[in-house]
Amino acid sequence: MTITLDLSRSRDAAATPARRPNLTGLTRPALVAALEAGGLVQAGKAKMRASQLWRWMHHYGVTDFALMTDVAKELRAALSDAYDLSRPEVVERQVSVDGTRKWLIRMAPGIEVETVYIPDVGRSGALCVSSQVGCTLNCTFCHTGTQPLVRNLTAAEIVAQVQVARDELGEWPSPKEDRRLSNIVFMGMGEPLYNLDGVADAIDIIADNEGIAISRRRITVSTSGVIPELKALGERTQAMLAISLHATNDALRDELVPINRKYPIAELLAGIRAYPGLSNARRVTFEYVMLKGVNDSQAEARALVNLLAGVPAKINLIPFNPWPGSPYVCSDWGAIEGFAAILNRAGYASPIRTPRGRDILAACGQLKSESEKERASVRRARERVVVAGDSAGTDPRDPD
Repeated sequence: MTITLDLSRSRDAAATPARRPNLTGLTRPALVAALEAGGLVQAGKAKMRASQLWRWMHHYGVTDFALMTDVAKELRAALSDAYDLSRPEVVERQVSVDGTRKWLIRMAPGIEVETVYIPDVGRSGALCVSSQVGCTLNCTFCHTGTQPLVRNLTAAEIVAQVQVARDELGEWPSPKEDRRLSNIVFMGMGEPLYNLDGVADAIDIIADNEGIAISRRRITVSTSGVIPELKALGERTQAMLAISLHATNDALRDELVPINRKYPIAELLAGIRAYPGLSNARRVTFEYVMLKGVNDSQAEARALVNLLAGVPAKINLIPFNPWPGSPYVCSDWGAIEGFAAILNRAGYASPIRTPRGRDILAACGQLKSESEKERASVRRARERVVVAGDSAGTDPRDPD
Protein backbone atom coordinates (compact mmCIF):
# COMPACT_ATOMS: atom_id res chain seq x y z
CA MET A 1 0.00 0.00 0.00
CA THR A 2 1.20 3.53 -0.84
CA ILE A 3 0.57 6.29 1.70
CA THR A 4 0.54 9.88 0.47
CA LEU A 5 0.93 12.67 2.99
CA ASP A 6 -0.95 15.94 2.53
CA LEU A 7 1.75 18.60 2.63
CA SER A 8 -0.26 21.21 0.76
CA ARG A 9 -0.48 23.64 3.67
CA SER A 10 3.25 23.91 4.35
CA ARG A 11 4.15 23.76 0.66
CA ASP A 12 1.61 26.42 -0.29
CA ALA A 13 2.71 28.69 2.53
CA ALA A 14 6.35 28.46 1.46
CA ALA A 15 5.67 28.89 -2.25
CA THR A 16 3.12 31.69 -2.09
CA PRO A 17 4.72 35.00 -3.08
CA ALA A 18 3.95 38.23 -1.27
CA ARG A 19 0.48 39.31 -2.32
CA ARG A 20 -0.38 42.71 -3.68
CA PRO A 21 -2.52 44.79 -1.30
CA ASN A 22 -6.23 44.42 -1.94
CA LEU A 23 -7.80 47.82 -2.50
CA THR A 24 -11.27 46.63 -1.53
CA GLY A 25 -10.26 46.62 2.14
CA LEU A 26 -9.32 50.30 2.26
CA THR A 27 -11.66 52.96 3.61
CA ARG A 28 -12.15 56.06 1.48
CA PRO A 29 -9.45 58.11 3.27
CA ALA A 30 -7.05 55.16 3.14
CA LEU A 31 -7.73 54.68 -0.57
CA VAL A 32 -6.96 58.35 -1.28
CA ALA A 33 -3.76 58.08 0.76
CA ALA A 34 -2.70 54.90 -1.06
CA LEU A 35 -3.12 56.49 -4.48
CA GLU A 36 -1.06 59.50 -3.41
CA ALA A 37 1.63 57.52 -1.60
CA GLY A 38 2.11 55.20 -4.54
CA GLY A 39 2.68 58.13 -6.87
CA LEU A 40 -0.03 56.84 -9.17
CA VAL A 41 -2.24 59.92 -8.96
CA GLN A 42 -1.51 63.59 -8.42
CA ALA A 43 -2.55 64.81 -4.99
CA GLY A 44 -5.17 67.15 -6.40
CA LYS A 45 -6.85 64.34 -8.32
CA ALA A 46 -6.56 61.52 -5.79
CA LYS A 47 -9.96 62.09 -4.18
CA MET A 48 -11.74 62.09 -7.55
CA ARG A 49 -9.89 58.96 -8.72
CA ALA A 50 -10.65 57.25 -5.43
CA SER A 51 -14.36 57.94 -5.95
CA GLN A 52 -14.19 56.37 -9.40
CA LEU A 53 -12.43 53.27 -8.11
CA TRP A 54 -14.80 53.06 -5.15
CA ARG A 55 -17.87 52.92 -7.36
CA TRP A 56 -16.37 50.25 -9.59
CA MET A 57 -15.29 48.10 -6.65
CA HIS A 58 -18.22 48.48 -4.29
CA HIS A 59 -21.18 49.42 -6.49
CA TYR A 60 -20.44 47.32 -9.58
CA GLY A 61 -18.37 44.67 -7.83
CA VAL A 62 -15.69 44.45 -10.52
CA THR A 63 -12.56 42.39 -9.88
CA ASP A 64 -10.53 43.60 -12.88
CA PHE A 65 -9.08 47.08 -13.26
CA ALA A 66 -9.42 46.71 -17.05
CA LEU A 67 -13.21 47.01 -16.70
CA MET A 68 -12.99 50.50 -15.19
CA THR A 69 -13.78 52.23 -18.47
CA ASP A 70 -13.74 55.82 -17.15
CA VAL A 71 -10.20 55.43 -15.80
CA ALA A 72 -7.24 56.05 -18.13
CA LYS A 73 -5.64 52.89 -19.53
CA GLU A 74 -2.21 53.82 -18.21
CA LEU A 75 -3.56 54.23 -14.69
CA ARG A 76 -5.50 50.98 -14.93
CA ALA A 77 -2.31 49.16 -15.90
CA ALA A 78 -0.35 50.76 -13.07
CA LEU A 79 -3.06 49.90 -10.54
CA SER A 80 -3.12 46.31 -11.76
CA ASP A 81 0.63 46.03 -11.21
CA ALA A 82 0.48 47.47 -7.71
CA TYR A 83 -2.84 46.28 -6.28
CA ASP A 84 -5.32 43.44 -6.27
CA LEU A 85 -9.12 43.25 -6.51
CA SER A 86 -9.56 39.48 -6.52
CA ARG A 87 -11.95 37.53 -4.33
CA PRO A 88 -10.70 34.84 -1.96
CA GLU A 89 -11.25 31.21 -2.92
CA VAL A 90 -14.62 29.66 -2.14
CA VAL A 91 -13.57 26.18 -1.06
CA GLU A 92 -17.03 24.76 -0.46
CA ARG A 93 -20.64 25.81 -0.90
CA GLN A 94 -23.56 24.28 0.97
CA VAL A 95 -27.28 24.99 0.71
CA SER A 96 -29.69 23.95 3.45
CA VAL A 97 -33.14 22.54 2.85
CA ASP A 98 -34.48 25.85 4.23
CA GLY A 99 -32.52 27.96 1.74
CA THR A 100 -29.71 28.98 4.09
CA ARG A 101 -26.35 29.12 2.30
CA LYS A 102 -22.93 28.55 3.83
CA TRP A 103 -19.59 29.29 2.21
CA LEU A 104 -16.21 28.06 3.35
CA ILE A 105 -13.84 30.83 2.23
CA ARG A 106 -10.05 30.52 2.11
CA MET A 107 -8.48 33.92 2.69
CA ALA A 108 -4.90 32.61 2.57
CA PRO A 109 -3.18 29.24 3.04
CA GLY A 110 -4.52 27.83 6.31
CA ILE A 111 -6.82 30.83 6.86
CA GLU A 112 -10.43 29.75 6.33
CA VAL A 113 -13.74 31.06 7.63
CA GLU A 114 -17.39 30.20 7.30
CA THR A 115 -19.97 32.78 6.22
CA VAL A 116 -23.72 32.21 6.21
CA TYR A 117 -26.56 33.83 4.28
CA ILE A 118 -30.00 33.45 5.86
CA PRO A 119 -32.97 34.38 3.65
CA ASP A 120 -36.09 36.07 5.00
CA VAL A 121 -34.30 37.73 7.93
CA GLY A 122 -34.37 41.48 8.49
CA ARG A 123 -35.79 43.31 5.52
CA SER A 124 -35.06 40.44 3.16
CA GLY A 125 -31.95 38.46 4.08
CA ALA A 126 -29.01 38.61 6.51
CA LEU A 127 -25.36 37.70 6.09
CA CYS A 128 -23.60 36.36 9.16
CA VAL A 129 -19.93 37.33 8.82
CA SER A 130 -16.86 36.27 10.76
CA SER A 131 -14.32 38.66 12.28
CA GLN A 132 -11.67 36.15 13.37
CA VAL A 133 -10.41 32.71 12.41
CA GLY A 134 -11.25 30.74 15.53
CA CYS A 135 -12.05 32.31 18.88
CA THR A 136 -10.51 32.84 22.32
CA LEU A 137 -13.70 32.96 24.37
CA ASN A 138 -14.41 29.23 24.78
CA CYS A 139 -18.15 29.62 25.33
CA THR A 140 -19.15 26.09 26.23
CA PHE A 141 -22.30 25.94 24.05
CA CYS A 142 -20.55 27.23 20.91
CA HIS A 143 -18.82 25.07 18.32
CA THR A 144 -16.59 27.93 17.18
CA GLY A 145 -15.29 28.24 20.73
CA THR A 146 -13.68 24.81 20.46
CA GLN A 147 -11.32 26.12 17.75
CA PRO A 148 -8.26 28.04 18.93
CA LEU A 149 -7.76 31.54 17.60
CA VAL A 150 -5.62 31.67 14.46
CA ARG A 151 -5.72 35.42 13.82
CA ASN A 152 -7.91 38.46 13.25
CA LEU A 153 -9.39 38.99 9.81
CA THR A 154 -8.42 42.15 7.96
CA ALA A 155 -11.03 44.65 6.83
CA ALA A 156 -10.51 43.38 3.28
CA GLU A 157 -11.23 39.82 4.42
CA ILE A 158 -14.39 40.87 6.24
CA VAL A 159 -15.62 42.87 3.24
CA ALA A 160 -14.73 39.93 0.98
CA GLN A 161 -17.35 37.82 2.74
CA VAL A 162 -19.99 40.33 1.69
CA GLN A 163 -18.58 40.45 -1.84
CA VAL A 164 -18.63 36.66 -2.18
CA ALA A 165 -22.24 36.53 -1.00
CA ARG A 166 -23.27 39.25 -3.45
CA ASP A 167 -21.41 37.50 -6.27
CA GLU A 168 -23.35 34.32 -5.62
CA LEU A 169 -26.68 36.06 -5.07
CA GLY A 170 -26.29 38.14 -8.24
CA GLU A 171 -26.46 41.46 -6.35
CA TRP A 172 -24.22 43.63 -8.55
CA PRO A 173 -24.53 46.47 -9.28
CA SER A 174 -25.63 47.41 -5.80
CA PRO A 175 -29.46 47.29 -5.84
CA LYS A 176 -31.53 50.06 -4.35
CA GLU A 177 -34.68 47.96 -4.02
CA ASP A 178 -35.57 44.28 -3.86
CA ARG A 179 -32.13 43.33 -2.61
CA ARG A 180 -31.77 39.83 -1.22
CA LEU A 181 -28.99 40.82 1.18
CA SER A 182 -30.26 43.67 3.35
CA ASN A 183 -28.66 43.07 6.77
CA ILE A 184 -25.19 42.27 8.08
CA VAL A 185 -24.66 40.57 11.44
CA PHE A 186 -21.23 40.12 13.01
CA MET A 187 -22.26 36.86 14.63
CA GLY A 188 -19.96 34.44 12.83
CA MET A 189 -16.59 33.19 14.01
CA GLY A 190 -14.71 35.25 16.57
CA GLU A 191 -15.26 38.11 19.01
CA PRO A 192 -15.66 41.31 16.95
CA LEU A 193 -14.49 43.63 19.73
CA TYR A 194 -11.12 41.88 19.84
CA ASN A 195 -10.76 43.04 16.21
CA LEU A 196 -12.38 46.44 16.47
CA ASP A 197 -10.12 48.18 13.96
CA GLY A 198 -10.83 45.62 11.25
CA VAL A 199 -14.54 45.53 12.05
CA ALA A 200 -14.90 49.33 12.14
CA ASP A 201 -13.10 49.79 8.81
CA ALA A 202 -15.19 47.03 7.23
CA ILE A 203 -18.40 48.68 8.43
CA ASP A 204 -17.28 52.02 6.98
CA ILE A 205 -16.85 50.30 3.61
CA ILE A 206 -20.05 48.25 3.74
CA ALA A 207 -22.21 51.21 4.83
CA ASP A 208 -20.92 53.73 2.28
CA ASN A 209 -23.86 55.02 0.23
CA GLU A 210 -21.95 54.96 -3.06
CA GLY A 211 -20.97 51.33 -2.70
CA ILE A 212 -22.52 48.32 -0.99
CA ALA A 213 -24.78 50.79 0.82
CA ILE A 214 -26.12 48.71 3.70
CA SER A 215 -27.32 51.14 6.37
CA ARG A 216 -25.55 51.14 9.73
CA ARG A 217 -28.99 50.60 11.28
CA ARG A 218 -29.01 47.26 9.46
CA ILE A 219 -25.57 46.23 10.69
CA THR A 220 -25.43 44.49 14.06
CA VAL A 221 -22.29 43.66 16.02
CA SER A 222 -22.59 40.91 18.61
CA THR A 223 -20.18 40.76 21.54
CA SER A 224 -19.85 38.50 24.53
CA GLY A 225 -19.06 41.58 26.59
CA VAL A 226 -15.66 43.18 25.97
CA ILE A 227 -16.67 46.17 28.05
CA PRO A 228 -13.68 48.47 27.42
CA GLU A 229 -14.46 48.53 23.68
CA LEU A 230 -18.22 49.09 23.84
CA LYS A 231 -18.08 52.89 23.77
CA ALA A 232 -15.54 52.89 20.93
CA LEU A 233 -17.72 50.48 18.94
CA GLY A 234 -20.70 52.81 19.19
CA GLU A 235 -18.73 55.95 18.44
CA ARG A 236 -16.77 54.50 15.51
CA THR A 237 -19.46 52.43 13.79
CA GLN A 238 -22.94 53.55 14.94
CA ALA A 239 -23.82 49.88 14.52
CA MET A 240 -26.63 48.16 16.36
CA LEU A 241 -25.45 46.30 19.45
CA ALA A 242 -26.16 42.68 20.38
CA ILE A 243 -25.01 41.04 23.60
CA SER A 244 -24.39 37.31 23.90
CA LEU A 245 -25.85 36.97 27.41
CA HIS A 246 -27.30 33.48 28.05
CA ALA A 247 -27.49 33.71 31.85
CA THR A 248 -28.83 36.01 34.54
CA ASN A 249 -26.26 35.41 37.29
CA ASP A 250 -22.49 35.43 37.38
CA ALA A 251 -22.08 31.85 38.57
CA LEU A 252 -23.85 30.40 35.53
CA ARG A 253 -22.50 32.92 33.06
CA ASP A 254 -18.96 32.23 34.29
CA GLU A 255 -19.54 28.66 33.14
CA LEU A 256 -21.30 29.37 29.84
CA VAL A 257 -19.42 32.54 28.79
CA PRO A 258 -16.03 32.50 30.54
CA ILE A 259 -15.24 36.14 29.68
CA ASN A 260 -17.81 36.93 32.39
CA ARG A 261 -15.10 36.14 34.97
CA LYS A 262 -13.26 39.24 33.72
CA TYR A 263 -16.29 41.39 32.96
CA PRO A 264 -19.19 40.33 35.24
CA ILE A 265 -22.82 41.04 34.53
CA ALA A 266 -23.17 44.22 36.61
CA GLU A 267 -20.24 45.84 34.79
CA LEU A 268 -21.58 44.64 31.45
CA LEU A 269 -25.00 46.21 32.08
CA ALA A 270 -23.36 49.49 33.08
CA GLY A 271 -21.40 49.49 29.83
CA ILE A 272 -24.53 48.74 27.82
CA ARG A 273 -26.47 51.60 29.44
CA ALA A 274 -23.67 53.94 28.35
CA TYR A 275 -23.61 52.65 24.74
CA PRO A 276 -23.66 55.65 22.36
CA GLY A 277 -27.05 56.15 20.74
CA LEU A 278 -28.92 53.61 22.85
CA SER A 279 -32.63 54.49 22.89
CA ASN A 280 -36.05 52.99 22.30
CA ALA A 281 -35.40 53.48 18.59
CA ARG A 282 -31.97 51.81 18.84
CA ARG A 283 -32.49 48.99 21.27
CA VAL A 284 -29.80 46.54 22.27
CA THR A 285 -30.50 42.92 21.39
CA PHE A 286 -29.80 40.31 24.05
CA GLU A 287 -29.11 36.81 22.74
CA TYR A 288 -30.16 33.98 25.02
CA VAL A 289 -29.53 30.39 23.95
CA MET A 290 -32.04 27.96 25.44
CA LEU A 291 -30.32 25.07 27.21
CA LYS A 292 -32.51 22.36 28.72
CA GLY A 293 -32.28 22.25 32.50
CA VAL A 294 -29.54 24.89 32.54
CA ASN A 295 -31.02 28.36 31.97
CA ASP A 296 -34.59 27.79 30.76
CA SER A 297 -36.71 27.87 33.92
CA GLN A 298 -39.49 30.37 34.49
CA ALA A 299 -37.53 31.65 37.48
CA GLU A 300 -34.67 32.47 35.08
CA ALA A 301 -37.12 34.32 32.82
CA ARG A 302 -38.30 36.48 35.73
CA ALA A 303 -34.68 37.10 36.74
CA LEU A 304 -33.95 38.23 33.17
CA VAL A 305 -36.81 40.72 33.31
CA ASN A 306 -35.44 42.18 36.56
CA LEU A 307 -31.88 42.25 35.23
CA LEU A 308 -32.78 44.26 32.12
CA ALA A 309 -35.12 46.72 33.84
CA GLY A 310 -34.74 50.16 32.28
CA VAL A 311 -32.62 48.99 29.31
CA PRO A 312 -34.18 49.58 25.86
CA ALA A 313 -33.95 46.00 24.69
CA LYS A 314 -35.33 43.08 22.81
CA ILE A 315 -34.43 39.49 23.63
CA ASN A 316 -33.76 36.85 21.00
CA LEU A 317 -34.42 33.37 22.34
CA ILE A 318 -32.23 30.91 20.46
CA PRO A 319 -33.06 27.19 20.54
CA PHE A 320 -29.72 25.47 21.10
CA ASN A 321 -28.26 24.12 17.87
CA PRO A 322 -26.43 20.85 18.50
CA TRP A 323 -22.98 20.10 17.15
CA PRO A 324 -20.78 17.00 17.36
CA GLY A 325 -19.67 16.46 20.94
CA SER A 326 -21.73 19.29 22.42
CA PRO A 327 -22.58 18.80 26.12
CA TYR A 328 -26.02 20.45 25.98
CA VAL A 329 -29.54 19.70 24.79
CA CYS A 330 -32.05 22.17 23.40
CA SER A 331 -34.86 23.18 25.73
CA ASP A 332 -38.28 21.68 25.11
CA TRP A 333 -40.49 23.84 22.93
CA GLY A 334 -43.02 24.32 25.71
CA ALA A 335 -40.29 25.60 28.03
CA ILE A 336 -39.13 28.08 25.40
CA GLU A 337 -42.65 29.35 24.79
CA GLY A 338 -43.29 29.69 28.53
CA PHE A 339 -40.03 31.62 28.92
CA ALA A 340 -41.00 33.93 26.05
CA ALA A 341 -44.46 34.53 27.51
CA ILE A 342 -42.98 35.89 30.75
CA LEU A 343 -40.73 38.27 28.80
CA ASN A 344 -43.60 39.38 26.58
CA ARG A 345 -45.84 40.14 29.54
CA ALA A 346 -43.05 42.32 30.93
CA GLY A 347 -43.06 44.36 27.72
CA TYR A 348 -40.01 42.89 25.98
CA ALA A 349 -40.16 41.73 22.39
CA SER A 350 -38.78 38.22 22.62
CA PRO A 351 -38.92 36.41 19.29
CA ILE A 352 -37.95 32.76 19.25
CA ARG A 353 -35.32 32.45 16.55
CA THR A 354 -36.24 29.75 14.07
CA PRO A 355 -33.24 27.43 13.67
CA ARG A 356 -31.88 27.82 10.15
CA GLY A 357 -29.27 25.74 8.36
CA ARG A 358 -28.92 23.07 11.05
CA ASP A 359 -28.49 20.34 8.42
CA ILE A 360 -25.32 22.01 7.10
CA LEU A 361 -24.03 23.17 10.53
CA ALA A 362 -24.76 26.78 9.59
CA ALA A 363 -27.00 27.66 12.53
CA CYS A 364 -26.08 29.90 15.45
CA GLY A 365 -23.13 28.48 17.40
CA GLN A 366 -22.33 25.79 14.83
CA LEU A 367 -19.67 27.52 12.70
CA LYS A 368 -16.17 26.13 12.73
CA SER A 369 -13.55 26.71 10.09
CA GLU A 370 -12.28 23.93 7.90
CA SER A 371 -8.80 24.91 9.08
CA GLU A 372 -9.72 22.98 12.21
CA LYS A 373 -12.04 20.41 10.68
CA GLU A 374 -10.88 18.04 7.99
CA ARG A 375 -10.30 19.95 4.77
CA ALA A 376 -13.06 19.38 2.24
CA SER A 377 -10.60 18.78 -0.59
CA VAL A 378 -8.76 16.10 1.40
CA ARG A 379 -12.03 14.45 2.38
CA ARG A 380 -13.23 14.28 -1.22
CA ALA A 381 -9.87 12.95 -2.36
CA ARG A 382 -10.03 10.20 0.26
CA GLU A 383 -13.55 9.31 -0.83
CA ARG A 384 -12.37 8.93 -4.42
CA VAL A 385 -9.52 6.67 -3.28
CA VAL A 386 -11.91 4.56 -1.21
CA VAL A 387 -14.19 4.09 -4.20
CA ALA A 388 -11.25 3.10 -6.40
CA GLY A 389 -9.97 0.71 -3.73
CA ASP A 390 -13.38 -0.91 -3.31
CA SER A 391 -13.68 -1.48 -7.04
CA ALA A 392 -10.32 -3.24 -6.98
CA GLY A 393 -11.36 -5.44 -4.07
CA THR A 394 -9.10 -3.72 -1.50
CA ASP A 395 -9.57 -1.10 1.18
CA PRO A 396 -6.83 1.57 1.13
CA ARG A 397 -7.33 2.08 4.88
CA ASP A 398 -6.06 -1.46 5.50
CA PRO A 399 -2.49 -1.12 6.89
CA ASP A 400 -1.51 -4.27 5.04
